[in-house]
Amino acid sequence: MSESTLRQLSIAVGQKLQARGQWITCAESCTGGGIAKAITDIAGSSAYFDRGFVTYSNVAKHELLDVAETTLMAHGAVSEAVVCEMAQGALQAARADLALSVSGIAGPDGGSAEKPVGTVWFGFAERSGRVLARKMHFTGDRDAVRLQATIFALQTALDEFL
Repeated sequence: MSESTLRQLSIAVGQKLQARGQWITCAESCTGGGIAKAITDIAGSSAYFDRGFVTYSNVAKHELLDVAETTLMAHGAVSEAVVCEMAQGALQAARADLALSVSGIAGPDGGSAEKPVGTVWFGFAERSGRVLARKMHFTGDRDAVRLQATIFALQTALDEFL
């Protein structure tokens, strides 16, 4: 997976959003804004990208995206429940039709037997009420995990929603 693939996906996502007259937003943790950057690297993205949220801490997830503290305590930040609430919270806070969220363990530290380095959860929410979550495990160093996560988020948005 490469930067070229990422650019092609970003263009395709943007073209689909524009054709539909739709807007997208992102709520990111482990990718640190990488999804929003990939989307906004494309000229004209202001026609379909409203805003993004980089919520690295649990406090930020709660304050900016309304992720319940009880959800964070019960499941941990890297979980299906949290990414679903992140996506739904971003959708409510932004002028968008589709929200993507991501939370994971990019490494090199922070993993556990239950959630090893490379574990990444993705959430997707639409104004229609549809919510989808996906869990992936990526390999490689921190940069490789983050790039793979960004590509996966965009590819899934394209395949499942656009």
